[in-house]
Amino acid sequence: MKDNFERFDMKAPPVRTKWYLRPITYLLSAPDVKKHRCIIRKINMDGIKPPFVLLCNHNAFMDFKVATKAIFPWRANYVVAIDGFIGREKLLRNVGCICKRKFTNDTTLVRQLLQTVKNGDVAIIYPEARYSLCGTTAVLPESLGKLCKLLNVPVVTLICHGHHVNSPFWNLHDRGVKPTEAELTKLFDADELKSTSVDVINQKIGEIFRYDDFAWQKERGMRITYAGRAEGLHKVLYQCPACKQEYKMSSKGTILKCDACKKEWNMTELGELEAVSGPTEFSHIPDWYEWERENVRREVENGTYSSGVLPVRVDSLPNAKKYIPLGTGTMIHDMDGFRVSIKDRDGDAHEMVKNVPSLYSCHIEYEYLGKYGDCVDLNTLKDTWYVYPDPDQCEFSVTKMALATEELYFAYRRSQAAVK
Repeated sequence: MKDNFERFDMKAPPVRTKWYLRPITYLLSAPDVKKHRCIIRKINMDGIKPPFVLLCNHNAFMDFKVATKAIFPWRANYVVAIDGFIGREKLLRNVGCICKRKFTNDTTLVRQLLQTVKNGDVAIIYPEARYSLCGTTAVLPESLGKLCKLLNVPVVTLICHGHHVNSPFWNLHDRGVKPTEAELTKLFDADELKSTSVDVINQKIGEIFRYDDFAWQKERGMRITYAGRAEGLHKVLYQCPACKQEYKMSSKGTILKCDACKKEWNMTELGELEAVSGPTEFSHIPDWYEWERENVRREVENGTYSSGVLPVRVDSLPNAKKYIPLGTGTMIHDMDGFRVSIKDRDGDAHEMVKNVPSLYSCHIEYEYLGKYGDCVDLNTLKDTWYVYPDPDQCEFSVTKMALATEELYFAYRRSQAAVK
């Protein structure tokens, strides 16, 4: 299997949505927005009209629908990952979507966003670049402030609440949470951007992007009665705080369980965890997740972090037509980053290497498309590899790999700052 695949045309200019398609996009979004009785509060938005940049947090597909309602009837171009285009490239282009391969430095995208604001439209960006794993802020790119200054138009944010607890990344079942909420806020106008440093812009964006869906749920006393509300949570909470074992967690119904020490936690209707017996180490799910991060950080600081050698299969997505089974081989994620080596059916070798400085975060999927299980997707500007470790041959957690990717990058940046 030679590398002669047709490639997605990333350089195609953004399409301005035809006037007759704008009401259609609104009508497609409206039922779910109405179903969840979403309350959109506008803050400091007086006099704001396109062009502007809209930075949105990212917890579920509902985010796109709320954004569509929030800006209607204005035209927009949305930055969308390439897997969103599969089988519907023409449609997505026509409604204004711009393709992006996740966690790549893409100067073409910058030019397309410049064209969007030049057209007088809204440039919609999801800077977290993935669904939040537990309803809290994912890492934002350091380049965000620089991009805002370059586009030189007002910066508006849309922060949605309730989308994660309604349909969490680890179990997409719609739990019927209502009302959900969102704040549409003008953060900077163009003149303010000119007089504000990149560091301060990043700081203010980071502040407004601080959210916690589980805390939001508890504060509002929103009860979720869905009987399988804990199912899939072990994908995020992969390490037991009682016995410290990794990769032994499981979940069913409302129960999260460690299969090593047999301790169990019940997930309440308010989204909290309660130990069935013994002390409750973490009642707040994001606290458990951050404890795992601290443990990964210690491994990175000690120079001991490694996934080991994992047997994997890889699907490639060079274009938006379909996934292509590329081959099988191995993946290592360690102090040097990711290294994936495979052979295709013809015996030809392929390799994907992503060193630590090249990735400030990475995208993962749980039980992706019901195919082979959990995966990491790694990108170049021309291809995306969906890398599936074999769960029958090794123990692993893609969540831990995502945390380690971030902590490795943070450590790298600290080392660079120390040299300066």
